[in-house]
Amino acid sequence: MTQSKKIWFFAYTALVTLAFAQTVNAMHIMEGFLQPIWCVAWGVLCLPFIIKGIKKTNEIIKENQQAIILLAMAGAFTFVLSALKIPSVTGSSSHMTGLGFAAIMFGPFVACVLGLIVLLFQALLLAHGGLTTLGANVFSMGIVGPILAFFIYTSLKNTGINKKVIIFLAAALGDLATYVTTSVQLALAFPSEVGGFMASFAKFASIFAVTQVPLAIMEGILTVVLINMIVSYGKDLFQSIGKGVLVYE
Repeated sequence: MTQSKKIWFFAYTALVTLAFAQTVNAMHIMEGFLQPIWCVAWGVLCLPFIIKGIKKTNEIIKENQQAIILLAMAGAFTFVLSALKIPSVTGSSSHMTGLGFAAIMFGPFVACVLGLIVLLFQALLLAHGGLTTLGANVFSMGIVGPILAFFIYTSLKNTGINKKVIIFLAAALGDLATYVTTSVQLALAFPSEVGGFMASFAKFASIFAVTQVPLAIMEGILTVVLINMIVSYGKDLFQSIGKGVLVYE
């Protein structure tokens, strides 16, 4: 099996796994949960990142069409991880995001576009999240998380720290940033009668932390494994894409 075929095989395997993902209530903010003003506000905040991300994605594909393989793999990885949920103490559920991988490979703007696509399909096909809350979910999962993951990776990659440790930290902390942002969004929309925003934020963040901290650790480990697998088994393809396309070196 050639290196390119191996990459396609791994991407196909991830997509097949998606078909067996269980549909349950998710911790994305669900349809109709936010007031219209917040739905519009978060959607508007997302627009500049989405526009920039679409331009960047088109540039990457034009520069090297083989990058489509890794883009598809990043999308499948995100879809699968964020569709697999673990029950939370609140009666809802928590999940990994998978976008730290995309941010490390292609940068945060491309990750934003992949996040938008994944969240849109999950809202339509899995009842995971919603269309009215799409902007809020994209902002937390597709913008804040990838930006932090990208910042951590690019800031530490030339410091001499083991690259596996850097990838782990970037993916894990990017995951946690998503749920801190979600807690902020919910606290802004539903401030506590006693204590206001801060009391509400503390409640949401502490509840989410019970399941999200171990999930973030799992995501960090899986991201390290996936990147090592790509570099090892798809070395020729990886090198052919080039530094002009990939953030990861």
